[in-house]
Amino acid sequence: MCGIIGYSGNNSALPVLTGGLAALEYRGYDSAGIACWEQEKIEVVRRKGKLSVLEKALEGCFPESRCGIGHTRWATHGEPEERNAHPHRQGRVTLVHNGIIENYREIRRQMEQKGYRFLSDTDTEAAAALIDSLYEKDPLEALRCAAEKLEGSYAFAVLFEGFPDCVFAMRKGSPLTAGVCENGALIASDLTPLLAYTNRYYLPEDGEILVLEKGSLRLYSQLLEPMEPVFRKADWTPEQAQKGGYRFYMEKEIHEQPRAFRDTVQPRIREGIPNLEEDGIPDGFFRKISKLRIAACGTAYYCGMMGKALIEKLARLPVEVEIASELRYREPIFAEDEAAVVISQSGETADTIAAMRMMRERGIPVIAVVNTPGSSIAREADYTLLTHAGPEIAVASTKAYTVQLAVMYLFAIRAALERGTISREQAEIDTAQLTDAEKAMELALNRKEEVRRFARSLLRTEHLFYIGRGMDYAMALEGALKLKEISYIHAEAYAAGELKHGTLALVTGDTPVIALITQPELEAKTLSNLKEAAARGCPVLLIAPGEVKWDEGTQLIIPGNGGLFGPLALIVLLQLIAFCAADERGYDLDKPRNLAKSVTVE
Repeated sequence: MCGIIGYSGNNSALPVLTGGLAALEYRGYDSAGIACWEQEKIEVVRRKGKLSVLEKALEGCFPESRCGIGHTRWATHGEPEERNAHPHRQGRVTLVHNGIIENYREIRRQMEQKGYRFLSDTDTEAAAALIDSLYEKDPLEALRCAAEKLEGSYAFAVLFEGFPDCVFAMRKGSPLTAGVCENGALIASDLTPLLAYTNRYYLPEDGEILVLEKGSLRLYSQLLEPMEPVFRKADWTPEQAQKGGYRFYMEKEIHEQPRAFRDTVQPRIREGIPNLEEDGIPDGFFRKISKLRIAACGTAYYCGMMGKALIEKLARLPVEVEIASELRYREPIFAEDEAAVVISQSGETADTIAAMRMMRERGIPVIAVVNTPGSSIAREADYTLLTHAGPEIAVASTKAYTVQLAVMYLFAIRAALERGTISREQAEIDTAQLTDAEKAMELALNRKEEVRRFARSLLRTEHLFYIGRGMDYAMALEGALKLKEISYIHAEAYAAGELKHGTLALVTGDTPVIALITQPELEAKTLSNLKEAAARGCPVLLIAPGEVKWDEGTQLIIPGNGGLFGPLALIVLLQLIAFCAADERGYDLDKPRNLAKSVTVE
């Protein structure tokens, strides 16, 4: 989940490294540090806190350096203190690390017996000591031998004394990207820092070793045989990874949703219906299976719940939704003719990768729904469907969720058509309504000031409940997650009928209840549940289409007529509630406390 960067080239290293860390800071911001070759020595500067703290400490540092490594941390082992910040140095080795070394305690004991002293609580310092103990004359050999002894996941960028202007890098399980431009060679945890310099990138496989030296990039296999990297071309632009005039990335990404939705849906519409053949999913795929299993984490898991509701409703295909971290540690019963979908924005979510690998080992075909081309999930799945949200920088997912949801709609309509539960004519009607949802999303964005007025009423709120039924319950879960992620209001979602089974005891005059209604057939029941809450004197908000009338509290109108596609406009309003509530409280919406964007560790 941390962010690492390395550079060797003709330009000053410091601006490249700090700029890269700024692009990676969404991966963690507990501390940051940089190590550079300066006048034939490796110098290290580290600070607790966000990158801005480190940048102040770096004023006047490394004026001549052309080579260095950097790190922005999300703490796993050891508190967010300067002594636990990266880079870590042991002997002749200085490194930065993203991942978790599972056998670090054993390594640490072995290294202490050899005379190494440790200053931090991190697993990374143990890895640095191990590599130093194996380093004689050849850094490549030291890294190869270390890889045989390390258990867990890692992406390393390493400086070795005796090899000035060189950055060595290798990975196992954790993401790493490399690129070469006119003035240097770079490695980073993901593509975003490279976009300012090049749109060509290389994704090393586990065990491969990269060497950056004065602008060149050399690649070696696990057996230290020289290799020729095969570069990919990124579709993303540098501008897409910038704020574009907005105060926060999250604000920009909320407003990008109609475009991202269109870019994801329209290329997959052929002759008026969804067609997934260009994604490699053959015609008749959903007709040949008896069950679909969706595995994901966090926001993507809630998208999977929406997928279950949509696919079962339209296609009458049984769907089971799994939290990926739970699936891999229980003993699931798989059917011979089932298939799976894994959902991940980054394509590097550790638990989702593990769940996918387990299912593929059982012979289950896996469709990946990911936003990052070339990611681990995208490369390993049997079929890969890329969403087209572009870079999502804010920690709280918005546009990535919406395009994932759009794919669930595509799956549902396609599966229903293939399985004969809807006619071709109905599939065309549903597809047209799906594409029309873009307009409703744009109208929802225009409700921002109305949402902000409601958000101001939450300034002193500590607890809040969302309720809904059916698809609205799945949407309530995502709405509650967004609110607590960035506003720190304790928000929980309940199936509306369950509110009176215990939870109503927590409803007081200081506990707002927000009810969601997009499905007309569930309107009367949900309104009844909302009245039960209002009778306890709590503030209530109804979010529903204009046709639904409510005179006992505040109402926020969802653009459109609701129904099957109503959730696509609803999600925009839920995101805006979270955004405005956090903004009114004065929080940094892009860097919520204790969180990081890509969960690449268990």
